[in-house]
Amino acid sequence: MAKKGAPPHWDRRMRQRLVRGEAAALGELYDRFASLVHGLAHRVLGDERAADRITREVFAHVWEHPDAYDPRQGPLRSWMASLTHRIAVQRLRSTGTAAQARDGQGSPEALELRVRRASAAARADYIVHSMPAPLRAALELAYFQRRDYRQTAADLGIPEDEARRRLRLGLQLLSTAHDTNSPGTPPGHGGAA
Repeated sequence: MAKKGAPPHWDRRMRQRLVRGEAAALGELYDRFASLVHGLAHRVLGDERAADRITREVFAHVWEHPDAYDPRQGPLRSWMASLTHRIAVQRLRSTGTAAQARDGQGSPEALELRVRRASAAARADYIVHSMPAPLRAALELAYFQRRDYRQTAADLGIPEDEARRRLRLGLQLLSTAHDTNSPGTPPGHGGAA
């Protein structure tokens, strides 16, 4: 049994393989996290092509600097999300500032508001994808299919009290998306970075 607080075995092995320069490791990493990276980048930037560029940039950074990830600091998934968020916000700020200078429109405050909204959306997306499947299933039924807790309980085959508990906990976790200091927020995902 792994010690509490010990990094996951897969994360440690992946880092070792990347440090050794195994191209197959990068392929596995891409297969596992490309949708997360692209989704977060798209949430921040709101542009498919820009998200594609950020995705390439994130995986290039991982390949060129595999030792930048420290498994003792947390899961590889969180580190990848944090790296993506940081790069995407930097890109948003630089393109926003350039557009303001070019167009003579907008304000730094408007750009900062856009960055904060994008950051909150990216954190919410990360929280939903990171929560346990039973919580996510209950929230998806309630939100996307407009089920109340009774219908959710029936659809999932669980008692109504359990459905209420799952919905309440899922919503509590989601409410932390706007809290930049919440414990469920990946490192580096706070504020406007």
